[in-house]
Amino acid sequence: MIQFRSLASSSAGNCYHVTDGQTELLIESGLRFQDIRKALDFRVSRLAGVLISHEHMDHSRAAADLAKAGVDVYASAGTIAARGLSGHRVKPIESKKQFTVGTWIVVPFDVEHDAEQPLGFLLANQDGDKLVFITDSYYCRYTFSGLTHIAVECNYSLKLLDENIAAGRVHPAMRPRLLRSHFSLENVLDFLRANDLSKVQEIHLLHLSDSNSSEELFKKEVQAVTGKPVYIAGR
Repeated sequence: MIQFRSLASSSAGNCYHVTDGQTELLIESGLRFQDIRKALDFRVSRLAGVLISHEHMDHSRAAADLAKAGVDVYASAGTIAARGLSGHRVKPIESKKQFTVGTWIVVPFDVEHDAEQPLGFLLANQDGDKLVFITDSYYCRYTFSGLTHIAVECNYSLKLLDENIAAGRVHPAMRPRLLRSHFSLENVLDFLRANDLSKVQEIHLLHLSDSNSSEELFKKEVQAVTGKPVYIAGR
């Protein structure tokens, strides 16, 4: 059984707690260390590790503090170098090379973002449950079998973005960067259609834009395409 909980999911900070009932992990650490401690009821020592997708501060802010607190930090060599992380708790990982953390088997994979070596993660536990985690990527070249849980960025809708640009609420320069760095609703729907969803129990939509998204619309559209329970990650 997988339990996925959002501690924060926005441009201000991203941090997610995942457990299979035996091994607890964080995915991302984009909050202040003291805020993570509080969200975990000051039980940081129960964490077996933290997976960091890339070096941007809203995803990695507390990485060094977590390492100092005795938590293993897993990230690509590019992310580690970009954030200046060091020490025996910092563990370099590579795309498509699996590793084990407690009862989890983790397979990192490359994603598309304006960062040094950004990664997504496929997590599998001993019960055969599988979670795929993708954020800050405008496209995913891979498909996955046997997924039970999906946590994917759904940052903006192209239609809403263009409406906001036309109305002067968003600067036109934002458009090309979003299109080359973040998952749109339209691309999320294409990604979901490309995967076998027969075993999926729930879908979590992450990292919604403050101005170019709609929780109600996104949930409705994804439910219509997948027929699965959809949750918007708390901000």
